[in-house]
Amino acid sequence: MPARPKSQLHGQHLPELFKALAEPRRVAIVRLVHAQELPAGEIAKNFRTTRQAISQHLTVLACAGLLEVRREGTKRLYRIRREAFGELRAFLDIFWDDRLAALKRAVETDKQARDGRR
Repeated sequence: MPARPKSQLHGQHLPELFKALAEPRRVAIVRLVHAQELPAGEIAKNFRTTRQAISQHLTVLACAGLLEVRREGTKRLYRIRREAFGELRAFLDIFWDDRLAALKRAVETDKQARDGRR
């Protein structure tokens, strides 16, 4: 299956992205290709499973829009799609921003309490 078009990577596809990353081998694959493009065979060498199993994981990641695939001769080369991870980060930043705001309030409250004791 082909990778999801860039125009379709928006919030409604977050469940698909999380589902694709819910399998530990897929997370390991993403870590392998985050810095450089790798052929499927090179990716498969890092796992104690069949190439067919790794191929299925690569297909799931590509269909979810997390990996780009390009052909070079007979090889398929994989790399991450930074746009998809930007979408994930934007979603997770919502929670990070909330936690930072809560921390700021706690520090300010603590500071006011200490200033009131002086």
